[in-house]
Amino acid sequence: MGHSRVERVRAGVIGMGMGRNHALAFRDLPEAELVAICDANPERAHQVAAEAQPTRVYTRSEELIADPEIDAVAVALPNFLHASVVIAALEAGKHVLCEKPLAMNAAEGERMVETARRLDLKLMMHFNYRFHASSMAVKRAVDEGKLGHIYYGRSVWHRSRGIPGLGGWFTQGRMSGGGALIDLGIHRLDLALWLMGYPPVASVTGVSFGHLGRRLADREGKPFDVDDLSAGFIRFENGAALAIEASWASNSEKREDQWTQLFGLEGGAILRNLWEGYEYEAWLFREADGHMVHERPEPPGHLESPQQHFCRAILHDFEPMAPGEQGLTVMRILDAIYASARSGLEVRM
Repeated sequence: MGHSRVERVRAGVIGMGMGRNHALAFRDLPEAELVAICDANPERAHQVAAEAQPTRVYTRSEELIADPEIDAVAVALPNFLHASVVIAALEAGKHVLCEKPLAMNAAEGERMVETARRLDLKLMMHFNYRFHASSMAVKRAVDEGKLGHIYYGRSVWHRSRGIPGLGGWFTQGRMSGGGALIDLGIHRLDLALWLMGYPPVASVTGVSFGHLGRRLADREGKPFDVDDLSAGFIRFENGAALAIEASWASNSEKREDQWTQLFGLEGGAILRNLWEGYEYEAWLFREADGHMVHERPEPPGHLESPQQHFCRAILHDFEPMAPGEQGLTVMRILDAIYASARSGLEVRM
């Protein structure tokens, strides 16, 4: 089924937490038909179904995966379920759009990427921050050579207080694989790597803390054994470097502080969120006639959602912009930051 030329991609979505947004996106796409959704909680499944109007509703992922009228599946489950469900969907001949992170660790991720490659199916990461107009505008400027060689980057996502689902799967390492770094840091890490051209990694150093998260969890008698603040320093084989920071809880100025800064030989750039929310702006900086010039980069004329890009990649058979391989590279870096934090040593890649 995976390879038949279809006019529209017949989509299914598993997991109606984050998956609700995927379902609504597929519902509204001319390139897609939302065939089915699935959630283990029947009540939640039917709540979303009332909005998204799929043809069928399932409560077991196995049932949706076995549905012969589905070409592609978006998997938006807790991290510990990604590998098994994604591999099962691929084995059933479905293309997969996977929520971040790819998996709990790189070992799981390798099996997922290998399966997609062996079966010649699309495995795309839902790295949605790449698809914002501001990100696309900076990427366009990078591709046009306006920054020249990017030799240093900083990418940050800090929250003053914003631990998701305290006491649930997010804050338990056996189900999440990590905390703020794997949840928020992953987005800023991918965005910086993508803008820098995903250069091969030479080494990684990292630190991880869980002080405030544990204090908040203890107060409420809830489990918390992951990081609430992590930072990493990545050296690339081309001599460039990147610093990454992420926190769910920190004694910091802003409720949500997101930015990615790039330093290139010909110019620099910053992408940041506005008003402590989820709207973004981008600026370019360069020297002209001995003075520093600030300018806004222009986004490309056509912007699309990750779901639309995924469907087009299937319909027109091209490599999606955020392939599973890049999700795996990110996973290896996250693993290395956590390993370095535990050992106090640099990890050579």
